[in-house]
Amino acid sequence: MKERYLEVTYYKGRLLAAYLYLPRKQGDRSVRVDEFARGIVVDLTEDGRPIGVELTSPGEVTLQQVNAALEKYGIQALLEDEFSPLHQAA
Repeated sequence: MKERYLEVTYYKGRLLAAYLYLPRKQGDRSVRVDEFARGIVVDLTEDGRPIGVELTSPGEVTLQQVNAALEKYGIQALLEDEFSPLHQAA
């Protein structure tokens, strides 16, 4: 996968979680996680590359918090329009 994208998950019509897929190589798997902040968990490959950001409390997480997690790993910040599906879902 070459592009990142945000996937929003619902359960019985209610916002449950969201996942930001990051670019990855074929065969990459998450082998450990970095609990960056409350409601933000970064999935890492064996060599420490981030391949996704799990938003376990999507209604409470801000764009600034997600961008702080991305910055820690040297990943370009999300733009407001990339994060807006989460606001619309809440």
